[in-house]
Amino acid sequence: MRAAPGWTRWLVPLVLLFVWLGVGGTLGPYAGKLGEVATNDQSAFLPQSAESTKVLKAREAFDEAETLPAIIVWTADGNRITDARRATATRTVGALAGRTGIVGAPSPALPSEDGKALQAVVQLRPDLGDRLPGVLDSVREAARGVPGTTAQIAGPAASQADLGDAFAGIDGLLLGVALGAVLLILLLVYRSVLLPFVIIFGAVFALGLACAVVYALADHGVVRVDGQVQGILSILVIGAATDYALLLAARFREELATGRDRASAAVAAARRSFGAITASAATVALALLALLASDLTNNRALGPVGAIGIVCAVLSALTFLPAVLALLGRAAYWPSRPKTSDASVEGHGVWHRVAREVGARPRAVWVVTALGLAVLAAFSPTLSAKGVPLDEIFVNDAPSVAAQKTLGEHFPGGSGNPAVVIADSGRAAQVTAAARATDGVASAAAVTVSGRPGGGAPKVVDGRVRIDATLKDAADSDAAKRTVERLRARVHAVPGADALVGGYTAQQYDTQRTSARDRTVIVPVVLGIILLILVLLLRSLLVPVLLVATVGLNFLATLGVSSLVFTHVFGFGGADASVPLYGFVFLVALGVDYNIFLMSRVREEALVHGNRQGVLRGLTTTGGVITSAGVVLAATFAALTVIPLAFLVQIAFIVAFGVLLDTLVVRSLLVPAMVLDIGPRAWWPSVLPRDGAAAVPGAHSANGVEGAGV
Repeated sequence: MRAAPGWTRWLVPLVLLFVWLGVGGTLGPYAGKLGEVATNDQSAFLPQSAESTKVLKAREAFDEAETLPAIIVWTADGNRITDARRATATRTVGALAGRTGIVGAPSPALPSEDGKALQAVVQLRPDLGDRLPGVLDSVREAARGVPGTTAQIAGPAASQADLGDAFAGIDGLLLGVALGAVLLILLLVYRSVLLPFVIIFGAVFALGLACAVVYALADHGVVRVDGQVQGILSILVIGAATDYALLLAARFREELATGRDRASAAVAAARRSFGAITASAATVALALLALLASDLTNNRALGPVGAIGIVCAVLSALTFLPAVLALLGRAAYWPSRPKTSDASVEGHGVWHRVAREVGARPRAVWVVTALGLAVLAAFSPTLSAKGVPLDEIFVNDAPSVAAQKTLGEHFPGGSGNPAVVIADSGRAAQVTAAARATDGVASAAAVTVSGRPGGGAPKVVDGRVRIDATLKDAADSDAAKRTVERLRARVHAVPGADALVGGYTAQQYDTQRTSARDRTVIVPVVLGIILLILVLLLRSLLVPVLLVATVGLNFLATLGVSSLVFTHVFGFGGADASVPLYGFVFLVALGVDYNIFLMSRVREEALVHGNRQGVLRGLTTTGGVITSAGVVLAATFAALTVIPLAFLVQIAFIVAFGVLLDTLVVRSLLVPAMVLDIGPRAWWPSVLPRDGAAAVPGAHSANGVEGAGV
């Protein structure tokens, strides 16, 4: 670099800068356009091989047109609903027939057993999209025309409208909150004017590129995007791009402090950070791709989309950032200026003291730390991941949730969400009788040619009939899921019926079982991927095993704390069935990141100074940047809480808390103390110099005189 002509040394950074500016200007708008190719169809979240999914496909044949049910529920302002009000309600909903978005004739208003409520079903077109809230408003307004009653709308249509409302404006709101949090933290930590904005621009450019690629793939049906995947992609790219940028920027500062010119410092920083950054990115990307082994569509959708985001984050960190740093030099850190002491172990106040304490009593430190994490991990089995009850899906007061609660107070708990049985038409009577005899079933009747259960001849399609079984318990309850188990056993036992049981409760039950299956398949795959990458990076067998064990312990400790917080602070009745798997993939893969950053530097220093000094120097020199990266990543995931869905709030807490626990405890205390206590044997089969011995031949220091590139 020093011997090259001056103009050539600036040509490459300028070209890279203009390329990324072009990417940002051309592809940046796609960060706000993913909603155009996203779908929030809840049926796409179901297990592909489950019985309930087969029923969902089979029941389509019984609908003359695919519809989205909206359930109107009226409650009496007084004691009871009179016959006159019931007649008015029936006329009111009948007048809705033929209106925009409404399919067929609504059902008549049916009274509850206590006489205090009515319900009617209005079938809506499923392709209304953004027009759905408006159609529901018109239905609600008409329903309010029944005097002496209060009208609410429940059912799938109302839930889908509230879900769409929860994701409305996700692009701008989530991105603004995440970037604002990152910028504030960077300004406070680095007290630099330019560097935080450079890092933010790099993250935004990476997100624009990732969203453009995902948009093109989703538009052609190659990948699937929903609101949850869309939100997680934004957070993942911003957090990862910022983390990688912080690591490289810290290394650039060290190179400048040794006296290198800015172009040479940028090249050296990129080269010496390349191994740790790419290994970290490969860990996260491959862990995400392991989700392709899931039987849940939304899990499989996140895998390739998230991996694309990580690749774009790496490209930005290793090309855009070095180019800008090469052009800015020391000005990037203004008003502070890198000093020679920045490249040494001295001058890192708090982390020098942490390293000294860890080095003085390593065994005591790791034993106490491990025991503390084990105590927290003991609470992990108490985390209930059986699904989020309907009244807790939204963390705010969603209208559909309130309506469903009202419906359940006056009608059987499963009203509006019956178990759906598809069976051979020749065994319809036997299957219906078996369903009625099942403990927990309130009623069961075959759907007739009129499209409603009971009151006529069963509707037969391709030799099959549909039987709706209303459950006594709320459709989202554990009791209802147990009823589905019993119902399946009963109808499966009817000879020749070839019966299948689906519906909302069955879908929740199948999703819960599939999630448990996914964990048993995907968790070992992810651990194997991480272990292999660590072995290749660190050229050791024992250290990678220790790192995987520590991040696993951190994950269990985080689940233990989450169980306590979800129950006693947030008041959640349970966690979504996918939460443990998502939490594992994000937390373990991202947690290994910080250990990769630390241990790659430790190995580099240990090749020169021996194991003990290598650990202490690695901890001291990386302490500040890794802690900053952890705080930034925790803040970006915490931004998911702006979306009022329990699933995303739970994921946000698990990842944010787990990353902080990993950064401040596991990486700072547990890992370095264990490696110190084991000694040079930890790096077997690699041979490192003994403490105080000469450096390994060919090694080069971190300041450019001695040490090893990673």
